[in-house]
Amino acid sequence: MTKIKICGITNLPDARAAIQAGADYLGFNFYPKSPRYIAPAACAEITSIVKRAHPHIKLVGVFVNAPVDEIIAILDACSLDLAQLHGDEPPEALAALGGKAFKALRISAQSAYPLPHPLPQPALLIDAAVKGVYGGSGVTADWNAAAEIARRYSIFLAGGLTAENVSAAIRQVHPWGVDVASGVESAPGVKDAAKMKAFVNAVKLAKYTAKRGANL
Repeated sequence: MTKIKICGITNLPDARAAIQAGADYLGFNFYPKSPRYIAPAACAEITSIVKRAHPHIKLVGVFVNAPVDEIIAILDACSLDLAQLHGDEPPEALAALGGKAFKALRISAQSAYPLPHPLPQPALLIDAAVKGVYGGSGVTADWNAAAEIARRYSIFLAGGLTAENVSAAIRQVHPWGVDVASGVESAPGVKDAAKMKAFVNAVKLAKYTAKRGANL
C-alpha cells in the first residue's frame, strides 16, 4: 500500500481528521515563512496527544535551512519520528541526523545531491521546482523524472497532488508514498476533512486498479 503523508498540519482537529481519513504520516512545518508554519510548542501539544492515541502514525518535521542542533531539539521536544529537509541543506546535515531525516529535492537539482548509505526509508521526497518557493506551491512535479528516481529509491511524491490526479500519479511514478498539503485544504493551513478522505480513497483505488490489472 502506498504510504500517505498529509503535510502542513496546524491544529489538533486537522490532525485527527487526517488520521481518520487514513493518513500514515503527518507533517508539521517549522519554516517561519510558510502559511502552514507551526510553532514548536503548539506542535508538541498536538503530537503528545497523537502519540498516545495513535502510536502507529509517523510524525515528520519539515525544516528549511535550519541548523542541525535546532532540528534535533525540535524533533525531541515534539516527539517527531523524522525530519524532512526541504531547503538547500548540504549532505552533511542529512548525515548528521543519523537516519532520522530524508531530503526533499526539487527535480531540477536531484542529480547533484549525494545520498547517504545505507539509505533511510523514505530516501527522498520529490517536489516541483518553483523558483523562490520551498514546497507547498501546488505546482505538479515532473512525473517522468520522478518515475526514474522512484525506480532507484523509495520516494514520497509531492507537488500539486489532489484527489483528482493522485491515482494517475501513482500509476505513472510508482512512488513509495505520496505527500499532500495544499491539495486537501480549504485555505492555506486549514485542512478539509472531505478532501483528505477523497485523497486517501483515490490512493487506495489506484493500487487496487493496478493490482487488478496485473491479475487480468
